[in-house]
Amino acid sequence: MGSNGTFLLIVTSAAKEREKAEKAAQKKVAKTPSTSGYTTPVSQAMSPVNTPSRAPKKAGMGAKKSGATTPRDTGGLDARLFDMAALNLLPKKEEPIDESPPKIALERGKLLQEVRKVLEGKGGDKKAVSLVVIGHVDAGKSTLMGRLLYELGRVDEKTRVANERGSSKAGKSSFSWAWELDGTVEERERSAFLCYFTCTYRLIGRGITMDIALQSLSTPQRQVTILDAPGHKDFIPNMISGAAQADCALLVVDAITGEFEAGFDRGGQTREHLLLVRSLGVSQVIVAVNKLDQVNWDPSRFEEICGLLRAFLVQSGFPPSKTSFVPVSAMFGVNLVNCTDADASALSKWYKGPTLVDLLDKLEPPTREIASPFRLPISNVFKGQNSGTGVTGRICGGVVQVGERLRVLPGDESAIVRLIDVEEQSVPWAAAGTNATLYLTSIDPIHLSIGSVLCPPSDIVPLATVFIARIIVFDIQLPITTGASIELFHHSRDVPATISKLIATLDRASGVVTKKNPRVLTKGTSAEVEISLRAGTLSGPALSARPIPLEPFSVNKDMGRILVRRGGETISAGIVVDITS
Repeated sequence: MGSNGTFLLIVTSAAKEREKAEKAAQKKVAKTPSTSGYTTPVSQAMSPVNTPSRAPKKAGMGAKKSGATTPRDTGGLDARLFDMAALNLLPKKEEPIDESPPKIALERGKLLQEVRKVLEGKGGDKKAVSLVVIGHVDAGKSTLMGRLLYELGRVDEKTRVANERGSSKAGKSSFSWAWELDGTVEERERSAFLCYFTCTYRLIGRGITMDIALQSLSTPQRQVTILDAPGHKDFIPNMISGAAQADCALLVVDAITGEFEAGFDRGGQTREHLLLVRSLGVSQVIVAVNKLDQVNWDPSRFEEICGLLRAFLVQSGFPPSKTSFVPVSAMFGVNLVNCTDADASALSKWYKGPTLVDLLDKLEPPTREIASPFRLPISNVFKGQNSGTGVTGRICGGVVQVGERLRVLPGDESAIVRLIDVEEQSVPWAAAGTNATLYLTSIDPIHLSIGSVLCPPSDIVPLATVFIARIIVFDIQLPITTGASIELFHHSRDVPATISKLIATLDRASGVVTKKNPRVLTKGTSAEVEISLRAGTLSGPALSARPIPLEPFSVNKDMGRILVRRGGETISAGIVVDITS
């Protein structure tokens, strides 16, 4: 008992001495001034991880051995904290800088006057048009536009040489011009393998455009924004997103025997692309018959292709007065800007018409709805380096200027326009028909998504889950019935939906009802149907469909156009007549 009592007394005394030593070390550190302006948190420094297992005195002796730069007496603290504080490496709290939002420069009436003046060309500015480049896969769309940009001085010699060397190194020397628009690694390397896609075309050795490439060029009378759309059928949704932003279309077809037929016959993208752009409101089209040099500039081949396409264009609703054809060679630059060089000698013997640039210079921009409420469907969201969150898209109506507050739908969030960029130039305002980039402030980027619509808080765009549409059924094999599951496309948004009711079939010329409550819709039929959005899954618990921003075609033409696809095929297109829910 005596020995046990003595042992307990010694242990208790040692514990008290250790506790006193730790308290003394804490007081000493608290009184020592910090040269870096940073006070070491005692609770962090004396945490179990950093607390030495021995007495403070021995810990200080042990610290000597770690190096000359280590403080001799750390008082049981982690020496690394002292080193980081001395070098100003410890994080410091930065107070957020509150930037006042920009103010609106012009009253709305004066703004509209200025916009009309610019759009009419009274200020000496060129008229702006947006052009989507469409066509079957491997027709030479990107090559054509890359060579055209070079001929017009939009691509410098250094970039051309770099693209040529890079494509040769990759074993694709013939794609050097296309690399100016196919800028991503995926697009440049896509030509080798598409293993995880179900494709009906042989893609080995081909260059594949996957997304919309945005460029611009200038002709004597026009400022043209180019949207190079993907030609492969697996990227039709991206093509629809680009075509929805265009005023006019440039169709590129391959003149090589067999290649044109592959794109124009059933299953090819030449027909589908033309139907899509017409359904999205494009009425002007230029047809560039490419690769005629590979058929020895045969005029009969050119006329054969033009004859086949003219009939189809008229059938699809393109006015003959707004359709033109031009023979070109994208690889050699023949008849793009001029037709006077040595490579064009064979063509100039029988062709005396305009060049491609001449036709681009005659494109007429459609009427802009600048007096209607502002609408901008978002096609892309990104984080700017110094300007906050940026969104891009084509303005479908109205005018926006720096400093305006906009509502984001669907949702309850709003944002203020900080900057506006058009053609990589900062501008004070942007009007309907413009492909613009808006940098927004006072909003969390999580509330911005592709397919959302920006609009004024005082005149918001309606949200719909059920609506009535007037559609035209394309050349389909499987008829459309009530309850058919479809994929609905509206600008850059695609959502699952159901044709919930077949209301009536219509006469295509007059719009008069020919039959009410039809059982099926076959190819070539014009009809009025009810479309209901549905949740993402067909099975499982019932989920409510999320509404999307829509407007009747009579209110806003661009906001009232839709496309319907099923099983990877575009089956119909139409306009919104009324929103029921």
